[in-house]
Amino acid sequence: MSNLALDSTGLNTTMAWCCQPLGKEELSAADSEKIAAMFKALSDPVRLRLFSRIAARPGGEACVCDIQDVGVSQPTVSHHLRKLREAGLLESERRASWVYYRVAPGVLAAMAGLLSQTS
Repeated sequence: MSNLALDSTGLNTTMAWCCQPLGKEELSAADSEKIAAMFKALSDPVRLRLFSRIAARPGGEACVCDIQDVGVSQPTVSHHLRKLREAGLLESERRASWVYYRVAPGVLAAMAGLLSQTS
């Protein structure tokens, strides 16, 4: 079984998410389902663009008003952002009438570590 430490959303957001890259140890069925859900959420081009826009912002945080121009309607943007939140990739916070999104802590480092080829 892998050494994934997961929180209540199914994904850890604290850098200790995975200690071994893929190919170093076998994933458990539960871990592979959770990781697949994360990559499934990112497999949609609009979601990937939204995630990228948020991650590229100074401080890793963006108002939905600043990232919603991705060629789809506002309700569709909201749907995609919800899917990214449900996958544990984003966190959100309402401030007055706007919602601000940020990449969940440790997610980028965890994905990079999972996919790294270190020996």
